[in-house]
Amino acid sequence: MRLTERYQQAVDELFAKVRATQTENIIKAAEIMADAVAGGHKIWLGEICHGIQDDLLVRGGGPILYREYHRNEDFDKLEAGDVVIVSSVSGRTKHVVDMAWDAIEKGVKIIAFTSMEYATQVDPIHPSGKKLYEFATHTVDNCAPAAEAMIDVEGIEAKFGAASGIASDYIMWCITATMVEKLMEKGITPGIYKSANFPGGPEYNNDYLTPRFEKLGY
Repeated sequence: MRLTERYQQAVDELFAKVRATQTENIIKAAEIMADAVAGGHKIWLGEICHGIQDDLLVRGGGPILYREYHRNEDFDKLEAGDVVIVSSVSGRTKHVVDMAWDAIEKGVKIIAFTSMEYATQVDPIHPSGKKLYEFATHTVDNCAPAAEAMIDVEGIEAKFGAASGIASDYIMWCITATMVEKLMEKGITPGIYKSANFPGGPEYNNDYLTPRFEKLGY
């Protein structure tokens, strides 16, 4: 089997594992987020697996209510009841764990993406002695294998094909879809961006969606 086909098969299996094991966690994360929005709080996207958050920020088909989170710039803007989504595949990435720990102490809810297979095989480095999943408000397993990669390739020592990024993007959109449903059930219609490169998109986003978001927060 060609490496491309092996990679495609591995991704199919990864997504199937996410659906089989993480559906309840996805629903719970979406409920936390929907409740926060309904309560007038904000949803912040921190760094998710090397930039996955960019696939959901100011994106055609995505909700306007997501805000990008940078610790040095935005920490003082966090308020108790806000939600920050962060990611550490190993569960011990120093700047991520530090940021999540400080935010939790501020009354912010942390939704963490991690690989439980990976995180349970490494030692913590935070002074608390804890890894991300051990203190986050809620954790979703991105189902990546320990040490990240999925495929053995003959003649290459390291495994090939990172799992956490593609899994986290899939999970994040599943959470988003569920959050939209939960908000609609509460009578809240979240603003969704139109593509800025399609006729009518910029006018809709700039003249209707943005003023509405500034007024309502969603």
